[in-house]
Amino acid sequence: MTSPLGKDLIGLESLTPEQIQLMLDTAEPFKEVSERSIKKVPALRGKTIVNLFFEPSTRTRISFEFAEKRLSADTVNVASTGSSVSKGETLVDTARNLEAMRIDMVVVRHSMSGAAQFLAERIRSNVVNAGDGKHEHPTQALLDLLTLRDRFGRLEGLKVAICGDVLHSRVARSNIWGLLKLGAQVGVCGPPTLLPRGIEALGVTVLPRIEDAIEWADALNILRLQLERMQGGFVPSLREYNRVFGVTSERLDRAPRDLVILHPGPMNRGVEIDSDVADGPHSVILPQVTNGVAVRMAVLYLLAGGSPDWAAPPAGEETR
Repeated sequence: MTSPLGKDLIGLESLTPEQIQLMLDTAEPFKEVSERSIKKVPALRGKTIVNLFFEPSTRTRISFEFAEKRLSADTVNVASTGSSVSKGETLVDTARNLEAMRIDMVVVRHSMSGAAQFLAERIRSNVVNAGDGKHEHPTQALLDLLTLRDRFGRLEGLKVAICGDVLHSRVARSNIWGLLKLGAQVGVCGPPTLLPRGIEALGVTVLPRIEDAIEWADALNILRLQLERMQGGFVPSLREYNRVFGVTSERLDRAPRDLVILHPGPMNRGVEIDSDVADGPHSVILPQVTNGVAVRMAVLYLLAGGSPDWAAPPAGEETR
């Protein structure tokens, strides 16, 4: 059966608004699965999915694992350490050897932009991009979109400011594509050294100060400083960054409306976001994590050729 998404999910840039909307709509009924006493549906029974992570990850990797298990798929986890990758085996050779064991899907995270596309073009299995370099992180953007839609009841016309290290963020790129395609307005805010040159050409508004973003937006999606990707002095110090661009309760108190606060994690508390904001009433950070499982269930299910009429539980099975 042909998937409505095509063979792979590499990013949101190449997708239509209808395809993005389909993934969000399909995720909605999957939310209920996680509330059942038996948190499983047989949708992907008999499928084998390999999680191929070449970068450290907690939320994304575990979220995919939960999604796969709740769909009743068989899962295998492969990390670069402890595998033949540490002996010099290439990404493609690793995937082809796994494919020879008759797998169905690969979820891949890699430090190089384009790695997911490179792999997808060379193996028959479905490929899901779990983050590649500075390129895209499509499932993170989808869970952000779903969380915003849950809170506001819509995406069209919303003003969402993406604040922080936009330059090194694959989350920012996927969010920009997804939000714009579904009719939201997008702003970006951060030090000039952490904003890509010419980003206005994507159709976003550049907001020079965090106070400008708070004044303009309905929601802030706050990004951490990706120090592991920085080679050079992009900011004077973490303390100075917090002083000038940190999202604090004092700044939120001056907002003209109640803002919704998102963060993809992991958080640098006291740098880009203060703890009383992350844990406060404006925050939807934990609902983002919950929605991540449902979104990834939807993506895997749709790539396997499923349709959203799966929701009825098996006969005689309790759903609560």
